[in-house]
Amino acid sequence: MKKILIIDDDKDFCYVIKRRLSDLGGYKVLIAKGNNMGRWISRCRWHKPDLILLDIMIPQVDGFEILKRLKQDSVTSAIPVIILSAKTDQESKKRAETLGCEDYILKPVEAEVLLVRIEKVLEKHR
Repeated sequence: MKKILIIDDDKDFCYVIKRRLSDLGGYKVLIAKGNNMGRWISRCRWHKPDLILLDIMIPQVDGFEILKRLKQDSVTSAIPVIILSAKTDQESKKRAETLGCEDYILKPVEAEVLLVRIEKVLEKHR
């Protein structure tokens, strides 16, 4: 069973996405709780998920910095990251791509659409 780790401060969003990805895709979905970048990086290192869903607009934490650290870490660098964000500007999208994200999806997103995009990224990394 493939594991997906969600790093997002919106608890309701996390639980809805967790439920839908578990039900529709059969994924084991983990949620990185709290508001601590070091803890989130540690969770990624410990669980070694097959994919990370990352919000870049988290209060008091720079999602771009999380992405940068994940990609610089030898344990997590190969884990594909999909950005889920309400930021619609091209500069944010380009910055995320430059830092190594696999896809950039705008919120709100339908679970079925997200599932298709996740499967596409996972297929690319098989």
